[in-house]
Amino acid sequence: MFTLKNNLKITHFVLLMSCLNFLFFHLPFFTFVFKNLEYKSFSGISIIISLIILMLVLNAFVFYLIFSLSRRVGKFLLVLFFCINAIAVYFVNTYGVIIDESMIGNVLNTKYGEASSFFSLKLIAYLVLFGVIPSIYIFKVKIIKDTWKKFLITISLTLIFILALAFANASNWLWIDKNSKTLGGLAMPWSYTVNISLFYAHEFKKNQKEILLPNAIVKNNEKSVVVLVIGESARSQNFSLYGYDKNTNPLLSKITNVFHFNAISSATYTTAGVKAILDYKNTDELYEILPNYLYRNNVEVIWRTSNWGEPPVHIKNYQKEDVLRPNCKGEGCGYDEVLLTGLKEQIRASTKNKILIVLHTSTSHGPTYSKKYPPQFETFKPVCNSVELGNCSKKELIIAYDNTIVYTDYILSKVIEDLKELKDYKSTMLFVSDHGESLGEKNLYMHGIPMSIAPKEQYEIPFIVWISDNSRQLKANKELTQYHVFHSVLNFLSIESPIYDEEMNIFK
Repeated sequence: MFTLKNNLKITHFVLLMSCLNFLFFHLPFFTFVFKNLEYKSFSGISIIISLIILMLVLNAFVFYLIFSLSRRVGKFLLVLFFCINAIAVYFVNTYGVIIDESMIGNVLNTKYGEASSFFSLKLIAYLVLFGVIPSIYIFKVKIIKDTWKKFLITISLTLIFILALAFANASNWLWIDKNSKTLGGLAMPWSYTVNISLFYAHEFKKNQKEILLPNAIVKNNEKSVVVLVIGESARSQNFSLYGYDKNTNPLLSKITNVFHFNAISSATYTTAGVKAILDYKNTDELYEILPNYLYRNNVEVIWRTSNWGEPPVHIKNYQKEDVLRPNCKGEGCGYDEVLLTGLKEQIRASTKNKILIVLHTSTSHGPTYSKKYPPQFETFKPVCNSVELGNCSKKELIIAYDNTIVYTDYILSKVIEDLKELKDYKSTMLFVSDHGESLGEKNLYMHGIPMSIAPKEQYEIPFIVWISDNSRQLKANKELTQYHVFHSVLNFLSIESPIYDEEMNIFK
């Protein structure tokens, strides 16, 4: 066993760092392994032992390469790894997240106000114990480098050992490949280092010029307006419209011409979910999204947001909440109700007959659900007020979340009230969430689990429609997807387009 000496040979130092990295940061990794294989069988024992050895040797090997090239750079990177590992493992343990590429996208796109809501003393404790304290030793220790001859022998023998171990486990490759995304998202520090690289590589591809869709034609001059409300983290099972035992939809349930449909999100995180709502089909390509397409084809488009994560929006009237707040009155101005400020007047002031309004809300985003609605909407009590969701009882957590659905119900009813007053327009409101939310089921919280293993709470979403009298009727729709939005909006606004798909339209 190594003692914490101030002078260490490079091989002893990297083995020590690999062991500490393993002990501090890989409990979630091996918890997943034990839960997903028959660990009492010979094959299971073989996989576990091999993964332990492979992780220790691979990390030591990479650390050895870095420190052999530059001790200064090596110390800087190792300190960075330990500090980020500590924060990452806190979120893995507290919220059950997996640090895959989509989660990296969530982290890099998170606003300061949202990120600050995750602050807690437990997070600081993780950072100090597992990040800062080891970093002090890393800075102080003097590392004795190997000669180039010994360096070449060490890396050659290590590579041979790694390859031999990998081929010895050839029979287990299928299990590892099946679970590779989750295993990779829990292996520190490679979960975030590799996935950050993948994220930026894919972002570079996305930032290429968007592919324009074929030109569209407005078929008539009939005044029509669609309000598309994009929900945030709203799961259908907590809406009383969908049979939930608490009355979380006291207003919508009393409004005529309100319909709800079962729907599945295309992803469990915001950027992909919002893109799917705005795309005309399921694709990884950056095609022209709904607001850009309609704006280019002479439709009035207004985007109002208290959220983030949408693809690039190229329209004239893109309005963030801080732009709307100065003209807002009342307690709701600090919440998503601000998005309704002067909306009716803005519609009436339009010189165009076809109008699309997009309201991108953030009402049910965790972890601080109790701060997402005004105090008068705390219909159910007691609520969870802790950022560390695991510290709350499941009942308190769900109650706080339920209150966000009550507030969503109010916002949607206000949208409908405004549209009812626009007698000259045929109007509809579509409410579709970007994804669902976990509230402690299977010890998971919030969202972002890969779709291949995600629980239904993270992808079963509400799809709620209101239509004005004498405007349209709805088909007998069964299960919908987010891709139904694009074609349904085109149909309601009487937009003729070569890419229109009648099967994806919800209106008769």
